[in-house]
Amino acid sequence: MDVFGFAYFPFIHGALKYVESLDFKLDELFYDKAFEKVRERGKERVLQAIRDGVLEHEVSDRISAEKELLSYPVARILVSCINDGYLIRRYALAEAKSSYEQIKKLQDDVLKELAFDFDINCDIEDHAYAMHFSDYIRYASAIHEKEWKLINRKMNRGKVHLAREEFSRILEEAIRKRIESSLPVEVPDDIISALETYLEEIRSSLSARKSEFSIEEFREIMPDCFPPCMVHSLSNAQAGVNLAHSTRFALTSFLLNIGMNVEGIIELFKVSPDFDEERTRYQVMHIQGSTGTVYKSPSCATMTTYGNCFGKEPLCERISHPLGYYRKKAWILKKEKIAEKPE
Repeated sequence: MDVFGFAYFPFIHGALKYVESLDFKLDELFYDKAFEKVRERGKERVLQAIRDGVLEHEVSDRISAEKELLSYPVARILVSCINDGYLIRRYALAEAKSSYEQIKKLQDDVLKELAFDFDINCDIEDHAYAMHFSDYIRYASAIHEKEWKLINRKMNRGKVHLAREEFSRILEEAIRKRIESSLPVEVPDDIISALETYLEEIRSSLSARKSEFSIEEFREIMPDCFPPCMVHSLSNAQAGVNLAHSTRFALTSFLLNIGMNVEGIIELFKVSPDFDEERTRYQVMHIQGSTGTVYKSPSCATMTTYGNCFGKEPLCERISHPLGYYRKKAWILKKEKIAEKPE
Protein backbone atom coordinates (compact mmCIF):
# COMPACT_ATOMS: atom_id res chain seq x y z
CA MET A 1 0.00 0.00 0.00
CA ASP A 2 1.32 3.48 -0.89
CA VAL A 3 0.64 6.97 0.46
CA PHE A 4 -2.71 7.13 -1.36
CA GLY A 5 -3.83 4.03 0.53
CA PHE A 6 -2.38 5.30 3.80
CA ALA A 7 -4.46 8.48 3.42
CA TYR A 8 -7.59 6.33 3.82
CA PHE A 9 -6.09 3.90 6.35
CA PRO A 10 -3.78 6.04 8.51
CA PHE A 11 -4.06 3.71 11.53
CA ILE A 12 -2.19 0.74 10.00
CA HIS A 13 1.46 0.03 10.73
CA GLY A 14 2.63 0.86 7.20
CA ALA A 15 1.17 4.36 7.51
CA LEU A 16 3.07 4.94 10.75
CA LYS A 17 6.34 3.85 9.12
CA TYR A 18 5.66 6.17 6.20
CA VAL A 19 5.13 9.14 8.54
CA GLU A 20 8.33 8.26 10.40
CA SER A 21 10.22 8.29 7.10
CA LEU A 22 9.23 11.89 6.30
CA ASP A 23 11.80 14.59 6.96
CA PHE A 24 10.29 16.41 9.95
CA LYS A 25 9.86 16.07 13.70
CA LEU A 26 6.41 15.08 14.96
CA ASP A 27 6.21 18.14 17.25
CA GLU A 28 6.32 20.37 14.18
CA LEU A 29 2.78 19.22 13.35
CA PHE A 30 1.51 21.20 16.32
CA TYR A 31 3.71 24.32 16.14
CA ASP A 32 5.13 24.93 12.66
CA LYS A 33 3.24 27.30 10.36
CA ALA A 34 4.01 24.98 7.43
CA PHE A 35 1.61 22.44 8.96
CA GLU A 36 -1.26 24.84 9.61
CA LYS A 37 -3.44 23.24 6.91
CA VAL A 38 -2.72 19.82 8.38
CA ARG A 39 -3.88 21.05 11.80
CA GLU A 40 -7.01 22.54 10.25
CA ARG A 41 -7.77 19.25 8.56
CA GLY A 42 -7.15 17.40 11.84
CA LYS A 43 -9.66 19.66 13.56
CA GLU A 44 -12.18 19.19 10.73
CA ARG A 45 -11.71 15.44 11.01
CA VAL A 46 -12.89 15.57 14.62
CA LEU A 47 -15.71 18.02 13.85
CA GLN A 48 -17.00 15.79 11.05
CA ALA A 49 -17.03 12.86 13.46
CA ILE A 50 -19.08 14.88 15.96
CA ARG A 51 -21.50 16.37 13.41
CA ASP A 52 -21.92 13.61 10.84
CA GLY A 53 -20.56 10.43 12.40
CA VAL A 54 -18.49 9.81 9.27
CA LEU A 55 -15.52 11.48 7.53
CA GLU A 56 -15.16 12.82 4.00
CA HIS A 57 -11.74 12.39 2.38
CA GLU A 58 -10.36 14.55 -0.43
CA VAL A 59 -7.32 12.89 -1.98
CA SER A 60 -6.36 14.01 -5.47
CA ASP A 61 -2.54 14.01 -5.51
CA ARG A 62 0.46 13.13 -3.31
CA ILE A 63 0.35 16.46 -1.44
CA SER A 64 -3.32 16.09 -0.51
CA ALA A 65 -2.72 12.42 0.39
CA GLU A 66 0.11 13.35 2.77
CA LYS A 67 -2.01 16.12 4.30
CA GLU A 68 -4.83 13.65 4.90
CA LEU A 69 -2.43 11.12 6.39
CA LEU A 70 -0.74 13.64 8.71
CA SER A 71 -4.08 15.04 9.87
CA TYR A 72 -4.83 11.71 11.56
CA PRO A 73 -2.23 12.03 14.38
CA VAL A 74 -3.35 15.64 14.83
CA ALA A 75 -6.97 14.50 15.22
CA ARG A 76 -5.91 11.84 17.73
CA ILE A 77 -4.07 14.46 19.79
CA LEU A 78 -7.07 16.81 19.70
CA VAL A 79 -9.41 14.03 20.86
CA SER A 80 -6.92 13.09 23.59
CA CYS A 81 -6.67 16.70 24.82
CA ILE A 82 -10.42 16.77 25.43
CA ASN A 83 -10.41 13.21 26.81
CA ASP A 84 -14.18 12.70 26.70
CA GLY A 85 -15.50 9.12 26.53
CA TYR A 86 -18.37 10.06 24.23
CA LEU A 87 -16.02 11.85 21.81
CA ILE A 88 -13.52 8.99 21.79
CA ARG A 89 -16.22 6.45 20.92
CA ARG A 90 -17.83 8.65 18.28
CA TYR A 91 -14.50 9.58 16.69
CA ALA A 92 -13.33 5.94 16.53
CA LEU A 93 -16.64 4.89 14.98
CA ALA A 94 -16.54 7.71 12.40
CA GLU A 95 -13.03 6.72 11.31
CA ALA A 96 -14.12 3.08 11.06
CA LYS A 97 -17.28 3.89 9.10
CA SER A 98 -15.29 5.95 6.60
CA SER A 99 -12.79 3.13 6.21
CA TYR A 100 -15.59 0.64 5.56
CA GLU A 101 -16.60 2.52 2.43
CA GLN A 102 -13.01 2.33 1.17
CA ILE A 103 -12.53 -1.31 2.18
CA LYS A 104 -15.38 -2.35 -0.11
CA LYS A 105 -13.42 -0.90 -3.08
CA LEU A 106 -10.16 -2.76 -2.41
CA GLN A 107 -8.76 -5.55 -4.55
CA ASP A 108 -8.67 -8.94 -2.85
CA ASP A 109 -4.89 -8.95 -2.34
CA VAL A 110 -4.93 -5.48 -0.76
CA LEU A 111 -7.89 -6.42 1.42
CA LYS A 112 -6.00 -9.48 2.61
CA GLU A 113 -2.96 -7.30 3.38
CA LEU A 114 -5.14 -4.92 5.39
CA ALA A 115 -6.65 -7.80 7.36
CA PHE A 116 -3.18 -9.15 8.17
CA ASP A 117 -2.34 -5.78 9.78
CA PHE A 118 -4.98 -6.67 12.38
CA ASP A 119 -3.58 -10.21 12.78
CA ILE A 120 -6.45 -11.64 10.77
CA ASN A 121 -5.44 -14.39 8.37
CA CYS A 122 -8.00 -15.17 5.70
CA ASP A 123 -8.38 -17.40 2.66
CA ILE A 124 -10.10 -16.00 -0.41
CA GLU A 125 -11.88 -18.13 -2.99
CA ASP A 126 -14.29 -16.71 -5.56
CA HIS A 127 -14.74 -13.56 -3.46
CA ALA A 128 -15.71 -15.64 -0.41
CA TYR A 129 -13.64 -15.11 2.73
CA ALA A 130 -12.72 -17.67 5.37
CA MET A 131 -11.23 -16.62 8.71
CA HIS A 132 -10.42 -18.54 11.88
CA PHE A 133 -13.33 -18.65 14.32
CA SER A 134 -11.20 -17.11 17.11
CA ASP A 135 -10.56 -14.01 14.97
CA TYR A 136 -14.25 -13.90 14.08
CA ILE A 137 -15.31 -14.01 17.74
CA ARG A 138 -12.76 -11.32 18.64
CA TYR A 139 -14.49 -8.76 16.44
CA ALA A 140 -18.00 -10.06 15.67
CA SER A 141 -18.81 -10.29 19.38
CA ALA A 142 -19.35 -6.50 19.37
CA ILE A 143 -22.01 -6.85 16.63
CA HIS A 144 -25.24 -7.80 18.35
CA GLU A 145 -27.48 -8.71 15.41
CA LYS A 146 -28.65 -12.35 15.52
CA GLU A 147 -27.11 -13.34 12.20
CA TRP A 148 -23.63 -12.47 13.51
CA LYS A 149 -23.72 -15.06 16.28
CA LEU A 150 -21.20 -17.83 15.62
CA ILE A 151 -23.88 -20.52 15.85
CA ASN A 152 -25.63 -18.95 12.84
CA ARG A 153 -22.49 -18.99 10.68
CA LYS A 154 -21.20 -21.53 8.21
CA MET A 155 -17.97 -23.02 9.59
CA ASN A 156 -15.62 -25.62 8.17
CA ARG A 157 -12.46 -26.91 9.85
CA GLY A 158 -12.43 -24.05 12.33
CA LYS A 159 -12.93 -21.32 9.73
CA VAL A 160 -15.97 -19.06 9.39
CA HIS A 161 -17.07 -18.31 5.83
CA LEU A 162 -18.20 -14.78 4.99
CA ALA A 163 -19.32 -12.76 2.01
CA ARG A 164 -17.00 -9.92 1.01
CA GLU A 165 -19.27 -7.25 2.50
CA GLU A 166 -19.48 -9.17 5.77
CA PHE A 167 -15.72 -9.53 5.94
CA SER A 168 -15.43 -5.78 5.32
CA ARG A 169 -17.75 -5.22 8.27
CA ILE A 170 -15.43 -7.33 10.46
CA LEU A 171 -12.52 -5.11 9.43
CA GLU A 172 -14.58 -2.01 10.22
CA GLU A 173 -15.05 -3.32 13.74
CA ALA A 174 -11.33 -4.16 14.01
CA ILE A 175 -10.49 -0.56 13.02
CA ARG A 176 -12.97 0.91 15.49
CA LYS A 177 -11.62 -1.26 18.27
CA ARG A 178 -7.97 -0.37 17.51
CA ILE A 179 -8.61 3.38 17.45
CA GLU A 180 -10.89 3.45 20.49
CA SER A 181 -8.58 1.29 22.62
CA SER A 182 -5.56 3.48 21.78
CA LEU A 183 -7.18 6.71 23.02
CA PRO A 184 -6.56 8.91 24.86
CA VAL A 185 -2.81 9.36 24.51
CA GLU A 186 -0.82 11.48 26.95
CA VAL A 187 -0.36 15.03 25.65
CA PRO A 188 2.24 17.48 27.02
CA ASP A 189 0.87 20.75 28.43
CA ASP A 190 2.69 22.87 25.85
CA ILE A 191 0.99 21.05 22.97
CA ILE A 192 -2.41 21.42 24.65
CA SER A 193 -1.77 25.17 24.91
CA ALA A 194 -0.66 25.38 21.27
CA LEU A 195 -3.88 23.70 20.12
CA GLU A 196 -6.26 25.63 22.38
CA THR A 197 -7.92 27.54 19.52
CA TYR A 198 -8.81 24.28 17.78
CA LEU A 199 -9.92 22.71 21.05
CA GLU A 200 -12.37 25.54 21.78
CA GLU A 201 -14.19 24.92 18.51
CA ILE A 202 -14.31 21.17 19.10
CA ARG A 203 -15.58 21.58 22.68
CA SER A 204 -18.33 23.88 21.44
CA SER A 205 -19.41 21.41 18.74
CA LEU A 206 -19.25 18.52 21.20
CA SER A 207 -21.37 20.37 23.74
CA ALA A 208 -23.97 21.20 21.09
CA ARG A 209 -24.07 17.59 19.93
CA LYS A 210 -24.48 16.26 23.46
CA SER A 211 -27.33 18.64 24.21
CA GLU A 212 -29.26 17.89 21.00
CA PHE A 213 -31.28 15.04 22.48
CA SER A 214 -32.43 17.12 25.44
CA ILE A 215 -33.42 20.05 23.22
CA GLU A 216 -35.12 18.32 20.32
CA GLU A 217 -36.18 14.73 20.92
CA PHE A 218 -37.15 15.00 24.57
CA ARG A 219 -38.96 18.33 24.74
CA GLU A 220 -41.21 17.87 27.81
CA ILE A 221 -39.14 14.92 29.07
CA MET A 222 -36.60 15.66 31.82
CA PRO A 223 -33.10 14.36 30.92
CA ASP A 224 -31.75 15.70 34.25
CA CYS A 225 -33.85 13.04 35.97
CA PHE A 226 -32.47 10.05 34.08
CA PRO A 227 -30.86 7.35 36.27
CA PRO A 228 -27.11 6.77 35.69
CA CYS A 229 -27.72 3.47 33.87
CA MET A 230 -29.90 5.19 31.26
CA VAL A 231 -27.50 8.13 30.91
CA HIS A 232 -24.73 5.61 30.19
CA SER A 233 -26.81 3.67 27.66
CA LEU A 234 -28.06 6.84 25.97
CA SER A 235 -24.53 8.24 25.74
CA ASN A 236 -23.36 5.03 24.06
CA ALA A 237 -26.32 5.05 21.67
CA GLN A 238 -25.61 8.67 20.72
CA ALA A 239 -21.95 7.79 20.19
CA GLY A 240 -22.93 5.07 17.74
CA VAL A 241 -22.00 2.12 19.94
CA ASN A 242 -23.74 -1.15 19.07
CA LEU A 243 -25.78 -1.80 22.21
CA ALA A 244 -26.37 -5.32 23.48
CA HIS A 245 -29.96 -6.53 23.00
CA SER A 246 -30.72 -6.30 26.74
CA THR A 247 -29.34 -2.74 26.87
CA ARG A 248 -31.27 -1.65 23.80
CA PHE A 249 -34.50 -3.11 25.22
CA ALA A 250 -33.96 -1.43 28.60
CA LEU A 251 -33.25 1.97 27.05
CA THR A 252 -36.09 1.77 24.52
CA SER A 253 -38.70 0.64 27.04
CA PHE A 254 -37.58 3.29 29.55
CA LEU A 255 -37.86 6.08 26.96
CA LEU A 256 -41.28 4.86 25.84
CA ASN A 257 -42.44 4.58 29.48
CA ILE A 258 -41.56 8.22 30.19
CA GLY A 259 -43.34 9.46 27.08
CA MET A 260 -40.83 9.65 24.24
CA ASN A 261 -42.32 8.94 20.81
CA VAL A 262 -41.32 6.19 18.41
CA GLU A 263 -39.76 8.55 15.85
CA GLY A 264 -37.54 10.15 18.48
CA ILE A 265 -36.23 6.77 19.61
CA ILE A 266 -35.56 5.60 16.06
CA GLU A 267 -33.59 8.80 15.51
CA LEU A 268 -31.37 7.95 18.49
CA PHE A 269 -30.33 4.64 16.95
CA LYS A 270 -29.61 6.00 13.46
CA VAL A 271 -25.89 6.40 14.24
CA SER A 272 -25.56 2.68 15.05
CA PRO A 273 -23.15 0.94 12.63
CA ASP A 274 -25.78 -1.68 11.74
CA PHE A 275 -28.84 0.57 11.75
CA ASP A 276 -31.81 -0.85 9.86
CA GLU A 277 -34.76 1.54 10.04
CA GLU A 278 -37.44 -1.03 9.23
CA ARG A 279 -36.17 -3.48 11.82
CA THR A 280 -35.65 -0.77 14.45
CA ARG A 281 -39.17 0.58 13.90
CA TYR A 282 -40.64 -2.90 14.29
CA GLN A 283 -38.69 -3.50 17.53
CA VAL A 284 -39.60 -0.13 19.05
CA MET A 285 -43.29 -0.48 18.15
CA HIS A 286 -43.29 -4.04 19.50
CA ILE A 287 -42.01 -2.79 22.86
CA GLN A 288 -44.57 0.02 22.71
CA GLY A 289 -47.35 -2.55 22.45
CA SER A 290 -48.18 -3.03 18.76
CA THR A 291 -48.82 -6.74 19.39
CA GLY A 292 -50.95 -6.13 22.47
CA THR A 293 -48.33 -6.22 25.22
CA VAL A 294 -46.84 -2.96 26.51
CA TYR A 295 -43.42 -3.65 27.97
CA LYS A 296 -42.19 -1.98 31.12
CA SER A 297 -38.50 -1.21 31.45
CA PRO A 298 -36.50 -3.74 33.53
CA SER A 299 -36.06 -3.35 37.27
CA CYS A 300 -32.72 -2.45 38.88
CA ALA A 301 -32.23 -6.12 39.83
CA THR A 302 -32.66 -7.18 36.21
CA MET A 303 -30.39 -4.39 35.01
CA THR A 304 -27.70 -5.66 37.39
CA THR A 305 -28.18 -9.27 36.29
CA TYR A 306 -27.57 -8.35 32.64
CA GLY A 307 -24.60 -6.08 33.44
CA ASN A 308 -26.47 -2.88 32.56
CA CYS A 309 -26.16 -1.12 35.93
CA PHE A 310 -23.62 1.70 35.61
CA GLY A 311 -22.61 4.65 37.76
CA LYS A 312 -24.64 3.74 40.83
CA GLU A 313 -25.15 6.75 43.12
CA PRO A 314 -26.75 7.34 46.58
CA LEU A 315 -30.27 7.86 45.21
CA CYS A 316 -30.06 4.44 43.53
CA GLU A 317 -29.88 2.81 46.95
CA ARG A 318 -33.36 4.11 47.75
CA ILE A 319 -35.17 2.85 44.65
CA SER A 320 -35.62 -0.50 42.90
CA HIS A 321 -36.52 0.60 39.38
CA PRO A 322 -35.16 3.15 36.84
CA LEU A 323 -38.66 4.63 36.52
CA GLY A 324 -38.76 5.05 40.29
CA TYR A 325 -35.45 6.94 40.08
CA TYR A 326 -36.87 9.17 37.34
CA ARG A 327 -39.98 10.03 39.37
CA LYS A 328 -38.04 10.56 42.61
CA LYS A 329 -35.45 12.79 40.95
CA ALA A 330 -38.20 14.84 39.30
CA TRP A 331 -39.86 15.30 42.70
CA ILE A 332 -36.54 16.37 44.29
CA LEU A 333 -35.80 18.91 41.54
CA LYS A 334 -39.32 20.33 41.72
CA LYS A 335 -39.01 20.69 45.51
CA GLU A 336 -35.65 22.45 45.13
CA LYS A 337 -37.11 24.92 42.60
CA ILE A 338 -39.97 25.75 44.96
CA ALA A 339 -37.49 26.31 47.80
CA GLU A 340 -35.46 28.69 45.60
CA LYS A 341 -38.45 30.93 44.82
CA PRO A 342 -38.41 34.23 46.76
CA GLU A 343 -41.24 34.66 49.24
